Amino acid sequence: MNGKTGDRLHVHGNVVGQPDRTGEIIEVRGPDGGPPFLVRFDDGHEGLVYPGPDAVIEPRAKASR
Repeated sequence: MNGKTGDRLHVHGNVVGQPDRTGEIIEVRGPDGGPPFLVRFDDGHEGLVYPGPDAVIEPRAKASR
């Protein structure tokens, strides 16, 4: 799983009743765009994340002209 700064990380809840978490990748610390990622979650919390199989990276939307 590779990401870039500005991409969105979406982590699906894997327990009944656990909400999904989303955030912006603000730093990529692994080689060649791999994990770990420093992520600023939508609630303002920042953390170092090694995403598992329940995570998806959504590429940053490119600005249209």
